[in-house]
Amino acid sequence: MAEKNQSIEKSPASNDTLTVTDNRTGRSYEVPIERDTIRALDLRKIKVQPDDFGMMTYDPAYANTASCRSAITYIDGDKGILRHRGYPIEQLAERSSFLEVAFLLIHGHLPRKDELEFWTNRIMRHTYIHENLAQMIATFRYDAHPMGTLVSSIAAMSTLHSESRYIEDPAVRQKQIWRILGKLPTLAAFAYRLRIGRPHNYPDSSRGYTDNFLYMLDYMNQRDYEVSPVAARALDVLFLLHADHEQNCSTTTMRVVGSSRGDPYVALAAAAAALYGPLHGGANEAVLRMLNKIGSESEIPGYIERVKRGEMRLMGFGHRIYRSYDPRAAIIKQAAYDLFEVTGSNPLIDIALELERIALEDDFFVSRQLYPNVDFYSGLIMQALRFPTDMFPVLFAIPRSAGWLAHWLEMIEDPEQKIARPRQVYIGADKRDYVPVEARSQMPR
Repeated sequence: MAEKNQSIEKSPASNDTLTVTDNRTGRSYEVPIERDTIRALDLRKIKVQPDDFGMMTYDPAYANTASCRSAITYIDGDKGILRHRGYPIEQLAERSSFLEVAFLLIHGHLPRKDELEFWTNRIMRHTYIHENLAQMIATFRYDAHPMGTLVSSIAAMSTLHSESRYIEDPAVRQKQIWRILGKLPTLAAFAYRLRIGRPHNYPDSSRGYTDNFLYMLDYMNQRDYEVSPVAARALDVLFLLHADHEQNCSTTTMRVVGSSRGDPYVALAAAAAALYGPLHGGANEAVLRMLNKIGSESEIPGYIERVKRGEMRLMGFGHRIYRSYDPRAAIIKQAAYDLFEVTGSNPLIDIALELERIALEDDFFVSRQLYPNVDFYSGLIMQALRFPTDMFPVLFAIPRSAGWLAHWLEMIEDPEQKIARPRQVYIGADKRDYVPVEARSQMPR
């Protein structure tokens, strides 16, 4: 008779368990539940034979697998909620700044006034980069993609700050965080100036974070040069909204590479490389291409019908996590309007607004939960600031570095985390004997 009620581990509360019956053997197993989650290793005791490896889960792209426990960012995609360390993104976007949110993500609390001043001062003191790095950037071709230049430059920083390998030392970790947050805008600006054939423009650490970045991009020794405070604030809001978004592709990459205990520069370079991919960091560029392709409001109905027939895609709508309106979209939409009052209206905004209106009223899109996401409007802001489209993923990487570093620190300090090593379901050939090359002509393919 089949053995019943074989327990893997008894939970203190009997209701907080999942009962699994293996119909192959008739055995039942009680698996503890914590926060609506079971531990994958608890399934390993489900076996047919004692020497079997044990049960695994198969989950391509980690669609329903939690690889860590995190206290950094909370998302409820069905309700359109995004919070950093418990603070709603709407409140942070209205009242905070990117550097303050970076402090919040990394340290877990909002800084006091003196803490914020010290934090800002340390980051801005690290905006200069090593001259060897500046010379390396100058060796890239004039048409090198800025994101490729940025990824390579971040990795090269590992060779210039050799103490960064001592990641068990909190003081060493902290200094690399200041360096990374301070130097990334400079690397991005140098890559941009190389791209447009202009000499490097060194940072002005007396300016604000985004003010300094725009200065490095644009200053050409003009008399009475000023960065528009509206432009600097719009970019700061853009940075704040992109600072972290939970366990996405690039954040997971940061954790996986960091789990080998490499220094933060190589882990961050890998995360930026993940962001380089068009399915991750190129969505806002795809929105602009779509709006340009539509061309005018009168062409929207025809484009919508082509989307419904599966001939085209509606870029900037829908999200893998959100099943309602992306909370960042409404914020960035208002920031775009504020910016257009200074830069002038963007003709694409009228197309975007009409497209959004139609999609939100059409049952085809509403039933599929296709609501605007942050990428729908972020590209319009970047274009209004006169950034070429190949700079868009760079503008994503700069602020996301704060989230990457926060998750890297959390991973290092989590005693449960080990070097990442996923399992696989092997579907290849069974054991085969080697055949000499002379005898392979009759072998089946």
